[in-house]
Amino acid sequence: MFIWICVESKDTENAKITQVIDAKYWALIELDGGNIASVNFYDKREDYTEWVDFIVLKNKFESYMEFMEAGMMVLCIRNEETISEIIEAFKFKELDEVGM
Repeated sequence: MFIWICVESKDTENAKITQVIDAKYWALIELDGGNIASVNFYDKREDYTEWVDFIVLKNKFESYMEFMEAGMMVLCIRNEETISEIIEAFKFKELDEVGM
């Protein structure tokens, strides 16, 4: 399973989520069995062309239609900031669904 998160740095431990418009990098997280299998950073989302299951946005007011049209489930954070906090919330279904 693959998840996009827009972040402000390539520091896997400390990178914080940003709004899509402010993204410096796109973190692509691969989950395997509920654990992070890999984290890869891209300058642009278009640099990765394979299927991605989810995208996590900073808030529900961001533009999300292009992601839904691409077949992604769109989620947004509550209070989480770092990749590990977001993935932990994802595993426990503590992220909010957008567009429903």
